Amino acid sequence: MTGRPAPEVLPPSLRVRLALIAALAALVVAVLGVLHAHDSEPGVVDARIGAAVDGAGQPWRYAALATDFLGEPAGAATLVVAAVTACLLLRRPRAAVLVVAGVGVPVGTTTLLKHVVGRTIHDGNLSYPSGHTAFATGLALVAALLATGRLGLGRAAGTALVLGASLVAGAAMGWAQVLLGAHYPTDVLGGWCTALAVVPTTAWLVDRTAGRLPGRTADPGRRQRV
Repeated sequence: MTGRPAPEVLPPSLRVRLALIAALAALVVAVLGVLHAHDSEPGVVDARIGAAVDGAGQPWRYAALATDFLGEPAGAATLVVAAVTACLLLRRPRAAVLVVAGVGVPVGTTTLLKHVVGRTIHDGNLSYPSGHTAFATGLALVAALLATGRLGLGRAAGTALVLGASLVAGAAMGWAQVLLGAHYPTDVLGGWCTALAVVPTTAWLVDRTAGRLPGRTADPGRRQRV
């Protein structure tokens, strides 16, 4: 008996498209970072969007607080542990590694960029790019990549799923951050683009690293006879 190679967490059919998207997203992050470096006030677009969501009633604020909690340490840890547990139960250790790396790298990148850009909000709190938005987007991207591989989706369907999931998750968390006054809208856009820029590369590195490890590379849940 021999094992089949463990499925890649970055579907080969999406590599080129996601590489192009990642490059464009990185450019957006860089441009916004330069434009808002060391700012402490909202830009024109920030002010207009902020005014549009200002004054939302309590039901909306409760929803925003609940969404924000999912990006806080306790909420984020709960989501990550649940996702990792699900991957291990499905005997997908490489997927479990991607879950951890796929949210850790975007959050770590935003933390570094905050100190580099130096944009602040509310008494000097570093704000660009939004780590909460990067976390939510990163987790959605990981889930969409794994679903694409699991379901065997083609290039068009897989790309639509990845972008759609990232947009929904990023928009939901971004809306909460703006409504609660924790971030400017351009901070949110920067966080979303940060995840789009680094998660595909992270998935590729997980595949490359796993492929070079000694010992069995087979998925223990899937075997064939020879």
